[in-house]
Amino acid sequence: MRKKTVFLLIVSCIAISFISFQQKPKFVLKESIERGKDIYIANCLTCHMDQGEGTDGFYPPLTKSDYLMADTPRSIRQVLYGATGEMKVNGYVYTEPMAGFDLTDEQVSDVLNYVRNSFGNKGSAVTPEEVKESRKK
Repeated sequence: MRKKTVFLLIVSCIAISFISFQQKPKFVLKESIERGKDIYIANCLTCHMDQGEGTDGFYPPLTKSDYLMADTPRSIRQVLYGATGEMKVNGYVYTEPMAGFDLTDEQVSDVLNYVRNSFGNKGSAVTPEEVKESRKK
């Protein structure tokens, strides 16, 4: 009886450990924003500048950006694949192309969460799952 109890206890512990490794970590917006700052510095700062102000006539601002905040799926696609053509941002037209970036779903989520919650913007979370869905379209 004692051997059976010990055996069941060991099997239970293994099962619980296996299940806990299978669970995805909970998405935390604040942590995503923190990670996104480093991604922004590495990939976006050159064009959009330190405070998201952009460069007059060339690169649009992210600061209080109506364009950025208006269409989350479009923002995801632009980070992934880039953008060409006219963009009207805060009343001004920009035509300079934007390059896409080779980032993971989590990195795209993080950088968008950073810019959507910095520079005077306040936006809802963009999850890695949303980015993954955008890649399928």
